[in-house]
Amino acid sequence: MKMNLANIKKAKKLLYKKECIAIPTETVYGLAGNAYSDQACQKIYKLKKRPKNNPLIVHYLNAKRLKKDCYLNDDFIKLYKKFCPGPITFILKLKRFSKISRVITNKKSTLAVRFPRHSVTRKLLRILEFPLAAPSANPSSRISAVTSADVKEDFGKKIKYVLEGGKSSFGIESTIVDLINKPQVLRLGGLNVSSIRKTLRKKISINNKPSKISSPGQFKVHYSPGLPIRLNAKNIRKDEAYILIRKKKINKSNYFFLSKKGNLKEAAKNLYTTLRKIKKKKFSSIAVSKIPDRGYGKTINDRLLRASRFNEKIT
Repeated sequence: MKMNLANIKKAKKLLYKKECIAIPTETVYGLAGNAYSDQACQKIYKLKKRPKNNPLIVHYLNAKRLKKDCYLNDDFIKLYKKFCPGPITFILKLKRFSKISRVITNKKSTLAVRFPRHSVTRKLLRILEFPLAAPSANPSSRISAVTSADVKEDFGKKIKYVLEGGKSSFGIESTIVDLINKPQVLRLGGLNVSSIRKTLRKKISINNKPSKISSPGQFKVHYSPGLPIRLNAKNIRKDEAYILIRKKKINKSNYFFLSKKGNLKEAAKNLYTTLRKIKKKKFSSIAVSKIPDRGYGKTINDRLLRASRFNEKIT
């Protein structure tokens, strides 16, 4: 997309004033602030109404800049060379004298880091003297934003500035891999686990149901449109939206298709947009047909399961 340098300079100016802005990434839009500033990071938590024990992901331009803050191990280097910049987040050991705000880590000795692919945000990172703490730009536990309009819809005038970057190309959050000890995936996302296993040539466990929160995206209730959701539904109730993985010849106003031909990557990309569309049409609840539990289907099922737990909060 055509890059507006004036917009990037405006974003830079606000970030140096320790303000929070929204930035585009290839996964979802992020709510960004100076990762070295307690004040900026506290604003992120306040704006999102995010629990303090839910750590933030910090965005870097490259590994050279990351060296100031974290220890880089062999597994990281292999994955970084293969997939970065891209939709993967790493949990690494934080250096003792790092400038990273301990607000981000909840005083833990580890840090979640990633290298966004989006050209606008990479240009911004290149001209900053600090990395950006940037969780998804949405209120805590709700649907992530994949366009600037989504961000404005959620925050209105509460947010100082939204850096335009078009629609996120992946439309789903990054995959989080913990590299502290034995590599393990803590959140399914934009990069398939099979690709990580193939690159490291190791068995990679998936631990997305932890007893303790050690990385972003692990809360039981998340990604919710604020409506009850029924999974693996075969029958549809009155005033209920119906989400299907693949387009059918049925033309009903309450049917929503995630993909034309059942492509799971395309379906993952369209998930949040579809949930927002349903919310705006004021359906009372959502039914979801069975989603194949493989590849990106696993990611979709993870998001929908967490979103469906909103039901438990309202019953």
